[in-house]
Amino acid sequence: MPKVLRILNRMAVGGPVLNATYLTKYLSPEFETLLVVGAKEDHEKSASFIAQQLGLDVVTIPQMKRAVHPANDFSAFQSIRKLIRDFQPDVVHTHASKPGVLGRLAASIEGVPAIVHTFHGHTFNSYFNSLKSNFYINTERFLSKKSSAIIAISDTQKKELVEDFRIAPEEKFRMIQLGLDLDKFTINQDEKRAKFRSEFGLSKDEIAIGIVGRLVPVKNHSLFLEALSHVLKNTTKKVRAFIVGDGESRAGLEAKATALGIQFSTEDDTVHSHPLIFTSWRSDVDVINAGVDIVALTSLNEGTPVSLIEAQAANKPIVSTRVGGIGDIVKEGRT
Repeated sequence: MPKVLRILNRMAVGGPVLNATYLTKYLSPEFETLLVVGAKEDHEKSASFIAQQLGLDVVTIPQMKRAVHPANDFSAFQSIRKLIRDFQPDVVHTHASKPGVLGRLAASIEGVPAIVHTFHGHTFNSYFNSLKSNFYINTERFLSKKSSAIIAISDTQKKELVEDFRIAPEEKFRMIQLGLDLDKFTINQDEKRAKFRSEFGLSKDEIAIGIVGRLVPVKNHSLFLEALSHVLKNTTKKVRAFIVGDGESRAGLEAKATALGIQFSTEDDTVHSHPLIFTSWRSDVDVINAGVDIVALTSLNEGTPVSLIEAQAANKPIVSTRVGGIGDIVKEGRT
């Protein structure tokens, strides 16, 4: 039986976890798959419940963390090498940046026959200064030579990686769209909508706008707040906005909302009468999508955002920036 060692950066709520866990669960039964993950950050919501729901056993390498840390990274690298020697995989499939570096190097040294990497986005713009960005671009170019194949999750992303950043020749790339279980976003919509709107005291004529994701600079929630401020000042309609998620930018976003004169409540409040609510992390995104009327995304950089795919499954109109693979799934004037 062929063996696949799949390595993911961390079990934190987001698209990469869904992709990696679904691939692990639903890959052809002729493959034996082991899923290995790193440690999530304190402000991130654990996605361990997804693996549990799918009946997956996950191996965690605590030293593999998002931030660059030479000692931790070397320890994680050695742990991956040991896992490869013990598991003897025919394929090592890495997801996202840190596993892509450590996993591909370890697999190459240990002589794994096939090495595959999936880009769920990239950090080549809107994350770092030009010096750091160029370093990461050159690192990926080097690692591409260790890869049997590289997976992009949208046509636009593939074009960027091949033509704009010259990571590897086009023949090394495969474009494979995300495969997701979206049933919960299509069933019992009326019931879920009533539940959400009752929880937050939304009237029938009140327009609810939601944005779902990590509160980090690249998601550009500042633009969302600026747009909300403009809407509130220029409409007579009742509008309520929901920022769903959490992260390092939370305090700054609350300060910006105050500076813009937008009153807000948080997940700790029992009454939500203000036009903006910070809900923090929630696991019932299907209920949220049923309850809101519009879904927004203001990112500076994206791969293929799962939050928008889920919103489309719930038949919600989308307002979004056009970056990364968003243009492949959101059609102007149609979605």
